[in-house]
Amino acid sequence: MTKLNLLEELQRDGELVTERLAYWAQQTGERTCFYYGEDDITLSFAEFNRLSDVIAGNLVALGIAKGEHVSVFMRNQLITALAMFGIWKAGAVFAPVNFGLTGRLLAYQLGDTKPVMLIADRALVPVLNEVAEQCAGIRELVIYDAPAGMHDHVAGDGVAFAGPLTERAWEVLTRPAAAPAVALAYDDIANIIYTSGTTGPAKGVVLSHRWMNQYTFLFRQLLNQDDVVYNDLPMYHVGGAVFNVVRAVWVGCAAACWDRFSPTQFWQRVALSNATSAVLVDTMISWLAKAEPQPDDNHNTLNKVYMQPLPAKHVEISQRFGFDFVTAGFGQTESGMSCFTIIEETDAGNETPPAFQRGQTRAAIRSRAERYGVPILGHDAAGTVGKGHMGSPSIFVEATILDERDRECADNEAGQLAFRPKLPAYLLHEYLGKPEATVKAFRNLWFHTGDSARRNSDGSYTFVDRMGDRIRVRGENISSFHIEDMINQCPGVGMTAAFSIPADDGDEDDVVVFVAAREQQSLSEQQVRDWAEQTMPKFMRPRHIRVVPDLPRTLTQKVEKFKLRAMILAELGKI
Repeated sequence: MTKLNLLEELQRDGELVTERLAYWAQQTGERTCFYYGEDDITLSFAEFNRLSDVIAGNLVALGIAKGEHVSVFMRNQLITALAMFGIWKAGAVFAPVNFGLTGRLLAYQLGDTKPVMLIADRALVPVLNEVAEQCAGIRELVIYDAPAGMHDHVAGDGVAFAGPLTERAWEVLTRPAAAPAVALAYDDIANIIYTSGTTGPAKGVVLSHRWMNQYTFLFRQLLNQDDVVYNDLPMYHVGGAVFNVVRAVWVGCAAACWDRFSPTQFWQRVALSNATSAVLVDTMISWLAKAEPQPDDNHNTLNKVYMQPLPAKHVEISQRFGFDFVTAGFGQTESGMSCFTIIEETDAGNETPPAFQRGQTRAAIRSRAERYGVPILGHDAAGTVGKGHMGSPSIFVEATILDERDRECADNEAGQLAFRPKLPAYLLHEYLGKPEATVKAFRNLWFHTGDSARRNSDGSYTFVDRMGDRIRVRGENISSFHIEDMINQCPGVGMTAAFSIPADDGDEDDVVVFVAAREQQSLSEQQVRDWAEQTMPKFMRPRHIRVVPDLPRTLTQKVEKFKLRAMILAELGKI
C-alpha cells in the first residue's frame, strides 16, 4: 500500500452528505435515490434533494437555528429520511427517538435531548400524551398524518396531542420554500444517537458530519451507482440512517427501505429492488438460514453483505445464498467503523450467477481494498476466519488493547479495545450532558470502546465480549440499568438484577431478571411479567424472571450477578 494523504482521501468524495446529495441531483437527477417499499414510492435524486431543501427552508422559517436539536419520533422511513436531510441542511441536529420507547424511557430521552422541535407520526401521539409534561420545553410539535391509502394511515381523526403545545401539520414543512443558505463544516454537529449505558442510563452520542463520512467511507469503496442498498434497520440507529441510507446517497446509488425486517418477505424485497448490499444482524441470519434449502438459493442480486457480528458459519451461509463478499469489522456509534475486513466467500464455481450480478467487479473491489489497506481474504482462506473476526484497524486510526490500568496488552491477550484518531472530529464529539463519562471514555488519550477484544499476532483483531452489563436483543443494545429501573417501578419489587445469557438462536442474548420483593410483600413471576408487558418495549422484556428471597451481594452491597447467572444456566441445563 502506498502512503496516502489521509485528509485528501477522506475528502475525495466530499465532506458533507448534503453536498453529495446536491451533486448527484445535478449529475444524475433522474436516477432512483430512495425507494420506499412499504408504499411503493420512488424518489429520484432530484426529487429527494428538492423535497429536503423545502423542509430545510421551512425549518429555518419556523425559527430553527443552527445547532438546535430536532427530534424525530416515527416509524415511516421515507418521512424520517426526508426530515433528516432537511434538518442537516438547516444546520440543525438530527436527534431520532426509538419508536418503541414509552413512558419513563421516552420521558428520559426527551428530557435529556431537550429538542426545540419534535416531529412525530399520528400513531405515536397516544404515547406522547403519556409524557406530555416532558414536552413543555419543545417550541414546535409537527405531526405527520399519512394520507389515505398509505400503509400507516390512521383512520378517522386519530388522537390529538393533549400537552401544552399546539400541533402543526407535516404540511407546514412541505409548503413552498427556498433552500436556506446555512454554511456547514465537517466538524459541525449532525446527530445525537442514543446508545446503551452499562452502569447508568442510555447516553446521547454527539456526532459530527465527518463522523458520517468516516463511518461509511470503507464500505463505499465496494459500491458504485449500479448498486442498491437494502435497509430494514430502524432510522433511529446509525445502522439504518447512516450506514445504509447515507452510504447510498454518498455513492449515488439507490436505497431500498422497509420499516422492519421480515423473514418471510426478505427475498421478495431483494428481488423487487434488485438489492446488492445489506446488513444482516444476528437474528436475521438465523431466521434466513432456517428456511428449507433450495437449489436456486443463490439466484439473487444480494452479493455484498455486512454481518454483525461475523457468525461461525459465515462460509456456509454465504455460499448458500450467493453472498460473494462478506464484510465484518467493529462498528460502534461512538467510534464508527474503525476495524474492517472483506472476505471473498465464493469463487467462479459458486458465485452469484451472471444474470444476477450487479455493481463493481471482483477486480475493482480488490483494487479498492488494496488502496486503503483493507485485508481481503480469498475464498480459499474464508474458512479460517472464525466468529468475532473484525479485521484490521482503519487507516484513519491507531488501535490497541488495554488492561484495567490502561497498559497495552500483549498479542492474544484479551483487554479493552481502544482507538486514537489521526484526524479531528473523527470519533464522537461527546456524550450529551455527561462530561464525566466523556472524560472517562477518552482517558489517557485513548477512546475506550467498552468492548473486550484481542489483537492477533498478524495484527488483526477479534471481538471477545461486551464489557459491563450491556445486553443485545434483536439488534438493540440494551442497558441493564434501564431494565432494572423499569422493573423496580413494579409494585412490590424491592430490588432487581438484570443480566444476559446466550440465546438459543443466533449470537444474541436473552434477558434475565432476578427480583426480590419488598419487605412483608408478596410477589409472583407473573406479576413482574405483566408489568414488563405493560411498560417496556418488547425487545427489552425479560425472557426469564425469577423471584427470590434476596439477591447475593458483596460486603459493599454490589449484587453478585455471576452467581445468579450460574443459577439460571444450571436450571436451564446450559452448563
